[in-house]
Amino acid sequence: MGRTIKKSNKSKSKKKASKKAEVSSSSIPAVASGPAKVWQPGVDALEEGEELQFDPEAYNYLQGFSTGWPCLSFDIVRDQLGLVRSEFPHTLYGVAGTQAEKASWNYIGIFKICNIKGKKREPIPASAVDGDSDVDSESSSDEDDEAVNEDTVPILHLKKVAHAGCVNRIRSMTQQPHLCATWGDTGHVQVWDFSPFLNSLAESGAVAHGEDDRIHNHVPVKIFGGHKDEGYAIDWSPLVTGRLVSGDCNKCIHLWEPNANSWNVDTNPFVGHTASVEDLQWSPTEADIFASCSVDRTISIWDIRTGKKPCISVKAHNADMNVISWNRLASCMIASGCDDGSFSIRDLRLIKDDSLVAHFEYHKHPITSVEWSPHDASTLAVSSADHQLTIWDLSLEKDAEEEAEFRAKMKEQANTPEDLPPQLLFVHQGQKDLKELHWHPQIPGMIVSTAADGFNMLMPSNIDTTIQ
Repeated sequence: MGRTIKKSNKSKSKKKASKKAEVSSSSIPAVASGPAKVWQPGVDALEEGEELQFDPEAYNYLQGFSTGWPCLSFDIVRDQLGLVRSEFPHTLYGVAGTQAEKASWNYIGIFKICNIKGKKREPIPASAVDGDSDVDSESSSDEDDEAVNEDTVPILHLKKVAHAGCVNRIRSMTQQPHLCATWGDTGHVQVWDFSPFLNSLAESGAVAHGEDDRIHNHVPVKIFGGHKDEGYAIDWSPLVTGRLVSGDCNKCIHLWEPNANSWNVDTNPFVGHTASVEDLQWSPTEADIFASCSVDRTISIWDIRTGKKPCISVKAHNADMNVISWNRLASCMIASGCDDGSFSIRDLRLIKDDSLVAHFEYHKHPITSVEWSPHDASTLAVSSADHQLTIWDLSLEKDAEEEAEFRAKMKEQANTPEDLPPQLLFVHQGQKDLKELHWHPQIPGMIVSTAADGFNMLMPSNIDTTIQ
């Protein structure tokens, strides 16, 4: 599929480029009033003058921000602030690659966002469960809201590094997060050491100050031009420090092995797909195994010890495949999404037989990103070109008795459609042309997403963030 951000958004992007990067909630609609009603994208239509509004009760945190030009890809950079952080305020680091109107205007944004202050809520207020509706409870809740909402504007610090051409994809290494790999539309894969910029951001503290808006010239530590076409597929090994694979639109996959000061890239590629390699994922448990998906509609499993052909290939979809995600908590599970809007879950233990575990056709436009939660083995986030980010819990099943009991406890019910899949946990909207999402590996329940009109940080209130 074409991954470039639509040209119709460029005029807006150009205006953004003349401004400094900023955190903003301007793209997030105002609070809804009146009785709740579930609005289904692709099913319901907005009448003239109507607009969608979000319910703040649905989020523990929601904020938009921009790094300038639209970004097709980004990654969260692991930090040393704590392996598992559940208490506000939060701080996060990331890297993002732009898609500017002119090739020479592109850059990689290395950013830090601090002063992220949110709220913690139960999915069902205690007063609703107990049938207690006294005024004191409501007034105390309002006071709590006011206290939480004071001084909640996050602070964005940004460093820019020049990049030749648009950034198709960017990934930070798990073991050494300051090392990042980029896939450019020039056909080059590059590895960068961003430690000077990350160190500078770490020293910037939590106080806003005038940012240096320069685009720095920084030399990558490795450039590989052996691909015969541009690409999008790239992944660092979670088990072998510095090991990398990159795949291109010309059906080829190259293996990168680290040496003392750089990388040796095998110029003899892995070949097995009959069309563009769209995504790559290393196994979370087997150091020599990786998976790929392709426009040829197949998923392939490769073993770097046994040659340049796939060990297994299976047709996974009836349309061009775009993305895959290998579950790091349940390593037998792999998710995939394609151009027809469907996504599937497969059990790799049954890959030679009928490995399909689940198949969902909720989205009606291409799936652009899919990622398993790093904190819950059954939870998955999906983004689509239909402007929706959805969260799914595969452990959920429809229980009529439990649902009736839940409804009885609630005083007011939205008119929920009956045909929604019971595994659909959350729907986030408000971004246009969503491109990529990532769970924060150290902040349970936090998702960051990028789209043509900027980034969102969100923490749905109905996600259980208990660490298994």
